Amino acid sequence: MTKSHYTPWPPGLPRHLTLPDTHLFYNLEVSARRYPDKPILVYYDTRITFAELTREAERIAGYLQRDCGVRRGDRVLLYMQNSPQWIIAYYAILRADAVVVPVNPMNRTGELRHYVADSGARVAIAAQELLPQMQPLVHEPGPDASGLCRIVVATYGDWLRTPTDLAVPDVVSAPRAAIRGEGAVSWADAVAADRTPGPMMAGPDDLCVLPYTSGTTGHPKGCMHTHRSVMRTAVGSVQWFGYTQDSVMLAALPYFHVTGMSSAMNGPVFAASTIVVLTRWDRDVALACIERHRVTDWQAITTMVIDFLANPKLVTADLSSLRGVRGGGAAMPAALHAKLKEVTGLDYVEGYGLSETIRSSSAWASPPRMSMHASSTRRRCASCRPAKPERSSSTGRN
Repeated sequence: MTKSHYTPWPPGLPRHLTLPDTHLFYNLEVSARRYPDKPILVYYDTRITFAELTREAERIAGYLQRDCGVRRGDRVLLYMQNSPQWIIAYYAILRADAVVVPVNPMNRTGELRHYVADSGARVAIAAQELLPQMQPLVHEPGPDASGLCRIVVATYGDWLRTPTDLAVPDVVSAPRAAIRGEGAVSWADAVAADRTPGPMMAGPDDLCVLPYTSGTTGHPKGCMHTHRSVMRTAVGSVQWFGYTQDSVMLAALPYFHVTGMSSAMNGPVFAASTIVVLTRWDRDVALACIERHRVTDWQAITTMVIDFLANPKLVTADLSSLRGVRGGGAAMPAALHAKLKEVTGLDYVEGYGLSETIRSSSAWASPPRMSMHASSTRRRCASCRPAKPERSSSTGRN
């Protein structure tokens, strides 16, 4: 294997990554035991502790097992926008020994039909504004004549528990709606059932998450990732970027995509960092949250950075807490990088990754250890030889 990437390797950073031999839910469990009263999330000024989130994840996991019949290895669709419930549902599905199938909340019924049929999912967790798109699939016969059977329906506003002057999206401030239709149950009722899940049986080599590709050349294909492969990304990002229990991550990228899922959820959960969650991008809210909650790390995309830097409120803003701005999705123009550096004093760390690898396969620079940039002077700081992932055009259970 080539060692050319060792030349710009950050000083003091190990060149080998030793992974925990554990289930991904264990990361949340350990952080909750260490820091029960520390906020894991800040959601439009509402603080949610590690203990609170873990307790609710356990209850949802119990409901999935006891009332929805979810068994080890079953696929469960996760169909909502960024929210506390997205993170709770993700870890609840894992706690139930099942496999998370994250779905783009912009998908509609016809697209959802493919995910249900291809993954073999019989249970879904969805947000209330998206229920009309998913409900037509309940008991719609699939390849195995079963189809979707149950939907747990979440209301984002249930976790708005502290008054805020931030501009809350309408979909977040909307009150809980009455749940109608066959197979649907409200998240609140699922939590109130107070079910206890059985012992965790899944291990590091069990399937963990099944993100789908964009389907550019055909139907989206599920990328099969084990707890071990997802753990590699979580631990690797913590080591590479130096997350600690005192780091504060701004989560503005969608969680259904592997970038947001890895960098703004799984990594911070492992490190016991705090995550400031935005359901929708809003440059004024993002700026206020950075100042108010002393955000240290922000994973972005180029278009977000363009919008952020065009905000006239930056003139008087305090961005001194920021120590890292990272992203990908599109090339960062040199002029935009220069402007970001002028405003924040930071280099933009640009990476390239794949759903198939659930990680950034390559990255350029690593502040504060190194400087970046301009497209002509990028330096590779990570090997582009990840382990070959499992990938299948049909990912349903046999």
